[in-house]
Amino acid sequence: MGGMNRVGLILTGAGAALLIVLVLIVGALWRRDYHKVEETVAAARSGEAASNPLYVLKLALQRDKVKVVARQRLQLSTHPLQTRDTVLIYRDPRTLAGSEAEALLGWVERGGHLIVRTPPLQDQIGDSPLPVLDALGITLLDASDAADPEYLRNECVGLYERGLEPQQVFCSARRFYFYNSDADPVYAWGGEDSAYVYVRLPRGKGHVDVLADLDFLSNRTGTGNPLLDSIGMGDDEIAAPAKAAFARQVLAPNYRAGTVHLIYAAEVPKLWKTLLRDSWMAWLPLLLCLLGWLWQRTQRFGPLRPAPALERRSLLEHIVASGEHVYRYGYGPRLYESARRAFIARLRRRDPYAAALDGEPQIALLIERFKADPAPIAANDIRDALTPPPARDHAAFRARIATLIRMRNRL
Repeated sequence: MGGMNRVGLILTGAGAALLIVLVLIVGALWRRDYHKVEETVAAARSGEAASNPLYVLKLALQRDKVKVVARQRLQLSTHPLQTRDTVLIYRDPRTLAGSEAEALLGWVERGGHLIVRTPPLQDQIGDSPLPVLDALGITLLDASDAADPEYLRNECVGLYERGLEPQQVFCSARRFYFYNSDADPVYAWGGEDSAYVYVRLPRGKGHVDVLADLDFLSNRTGTGNPLLDSIGMGDDEIAAPAKAAFARQVLAPNYRAGTVHLIYAAEVPKLWKTLLRDSWMAWLPLLLCLLGWLWQRTQRFGPLRPAPALERRSLLEHIVASGEHVYRYGYGPRLYESARRAFIARLRRRDPYAAALDGEPQIALLIERFKADPAPIAANDIRDALTPPPARDHAAFRARIATLIRMRNRL
């Protein structure tokens, strides 16, 4: 026993040593081919970065030593404007009050720089007032005018930067004319046929820039693919070098001379967009499970066919079919004898004296018994039922079986 224990201990120690050697070899091979790499992963934006569409522009201006303030409302009473400030209104200009528009234009005449956009193209303008734009003499195109295929007044415009791919801007934006303006534009982008997407109008000592939209300044992502744009994939609009250069040109008149006021409307991410972009780890496996379940439940492809009729027979139908089969093969006397024995067995329990008799005495007692019923059974029928039917006489066989069943049920 001692020798066996010693052998077991030696084998156990050898196995443990071999296992340790294997672990060390695998660890050495892993460390030889393993390289530590640092990777930066962009986290989901939150706070102002998620709600402020001009947040990246704000950070870029701050890094360029420009004073900048971003807020959701103009609030001229709490944020007075200085002579060389710049106000960029990213919101729809129709949200401005009439008093705010007059104060802004008066401030522009003293040397300010105002940047506004036109309302979205999908909105019907009609005769509704347009603060600032009406005072400047800007004539807007309506959706029906902008959809004119002959002039392509809602197509994208190419923004070119030397050595880089052109960027598409002002896509499906509301273009305009400045026929009624009292001042000649400093810069204008567009033409008489296709209308204008950008104009800089002098007003007093300052300037007013009107653009078809300001999406090129936003954090809104865009890849050029509508499907990817709808779920928020790609780089920020202003991250493109050509758009950043254009933004610098738009802000040029008072750049670094005063404070840049960025007026935006807080953007609350849509629920479906958030689910598609940030929660795909949950809904994608569930979707695959649903598709797999539907595939499993699918019986066949092609046109539907009516379900085949299911065979159905009741117990009585089986008994009748079995009796017809037996009778067809010449076993009618056995069927009759079974029915007669069933009647005699019931009679023995109800009237043992009549069951003990035989022949005419029994028939006479039965005739007296069934004569008093509401539906009496004829004497000849009783007599025939207790005698075997002639061979191959189907009518006599059926009549005797029916009479025996009637008498048995009335006992």
